[in-house]
Amino acid sequence: MTTAVASPATGSESVSSAAALAFLYEHPRWFAPIFTELDKREVLYQKIYAPDHIYDVSGDAPSFRVLFNRMSPSADRRGHGTGILHTLAYLEHLELLGARVVNGVKAFRYEISKALQLSLLRSLGISYPRSRVIHDPRHAAAAAEGLRYPVVVKPNVGGSGAGIVRFDSPNDLAAAADEGALQLGFDHIALVQEFIPAREGRITRVETLNGKFLYAIHVHLSGQTFDLCPADICQTARGEALQNACVVEAAKAGLKVEGYTPPPEVIHTIERIVAAAGIDVGGIEYIVDDRDGQIYYYDVNALSNFVADAPRVIGFDPFVHLADFLEGEVARAAK
Repeated sequence: MTTAVASPATGSESVSSAAALAFLYEHPRWFAPIFTELDKREVLYQKIYAPDHIYDVSGDAPSFRVLFNRMSPSADRRGHGTGILHTLAYLEHLELLGARVVNGVKAFRYEISKALQLSLLRSLGISYPRSRVIHDPRHAAAAAEGLRYPVVVKPNVGGSGAGIVRFDSPNDLAAAADEGALQLGFDHIALVQEFIPAREGRITRVETLNGKFLYAIHVHLSGQTFDLCPADICQTARGEALQNACVVEAAKAGLKVEGYTPPPEVIHTIERIVAAAGIDVGGIEYIVDDRDGQIYYYDVNALSNFVADAPRVIGFDPFVHLADFLEGEVARAAK
């Protein structure tokens, strides 16, 4: 059911008619910082917990003016995968009613399909790792023919690098398929993709807000995991522990992060991607191939949790900017 929750700072018991802003969310802790920022401002908001949500197709228009979609593509890892397609339908429903949805149905379609993300990059003439799309593990070895090894098998619906497995040879991939060891993920679709060796052992994630560059970070890889959610990284590049990090897996303490400003041409490319994907708030990841220096863009995210302990890492609190943006969207929707 839809749960209406007032900011504790207001002391209000009911916001069903007063709160113009709503959050559709699934993870219990990822969005605490934005809730805290809005509480400081005494902004009323509703929390809609996606795993428990239902809606009436023939019902009245919602009481809120703006919905911020924060449904995660990794919800299946927490037993909430049934809410993914439900969310897709609900967002479409709201948009047909004329509601303002931040990270709406177009953005969410890209969020939940890595295959679709690559098709978008191709349409924009932006470089991405060579990939084949499969829907049956038995097709993996054939799909990899002509690709440069190592390759990875990557679930189409992912999040934080979940379920990605590397194979160093055709024999290894064929054996895994024969043994039934390949898991294609929530929608039973996966990419067979060339593995890109990262120059200086790092990837870059660029966060955007309202279609514009907000900040970027270098993520220094441990080589032991593909689970790269920046909000969960536990150290700065200097090895300092980050507060409020590791909300998913504290074991990723070997990963390090540092603030970074990409070249202008990269920022321009990132902004082209989010504009084409309809992403209001999101992050794009890219990697520099250590073999030839080529940049490859490989992940389009309409769910940004922002880096842990941001003031220490990037010099400011991005949740302040996010709250400003959301208040602006509510004001525009009220006109």
